Amino acid sequence: TKSNAYQQLADSLLTKGVATYRYDKRIVTQIKNRKPSDKTLFSDFIIDAKESVNFFKNDNRFSRIYIAGHGQGSLVGMLAVDKDVYGFISLNGAGQSIDALIVQQIAQQQPGLDKVAAKTFERVKNSRELVVDIERDLYVLIGPQVQPFMKSWMQYDPAKEIKKLQIPILIINGSKNRQVDPSEAAILKDAVPVASLELIENMNHVLK
Repeated sequence: TKSNAYQQLADSLLTKGVATYRYDKRIVTQIKNRKPSDKTLFSDFIIDAKESVNFFKNDNRFSRIYIAGHGQGSLVGMLAVDKDVYGFISLNGAGQSIDALIVQQIAQQQPGLDKVAAKTFERVKNSRELVVDIERDLYVLIGPQVQPFMKSWMQYDPAKEIKKLQIPILIINGSKNRQVDPSEAAILKDAVPVASLELIENMNHVLK
């Protein structure tokens, strides 16, 4: 990130003897190479995370593998957990499905549009074809160009997915996170009461 938060976090963990591996989402690389793909799905992110675990699982330099997912990566990380992963950390991750979260955010910013958004998301979910008649204010969020990706993302409910994990879980959010409200961390905690929850005072979405 531009804030260099991941680098700083990695450096701090290194002082504790913890090695880290981090990577950009494949779409970031595509954009850097000026070859963005409109065929990328949310499931591709999960594949990439699982392949990362597979790469390190037989490396005897490391005693345990943990997955830490930030923002959208929190859900990706949950879905990438397998028998080789010892623990999971959600950093500023949502507790609701992405469509529910967006509708909630729209309700706060543009009351009235949230009802249109909720109906639009449902239409997209239930349609086998691209939905082309989209309200102008929602076009960037759920227009035909992004519908395949959004549809593949909307099918997952983080609160349900995190319940499936049988490993230690740490949920972290910040009191000044305006992108993913701290209440989202509470939803995850309610789903898995045995999980540890840390609400960091004054921290924002980019871990500052």
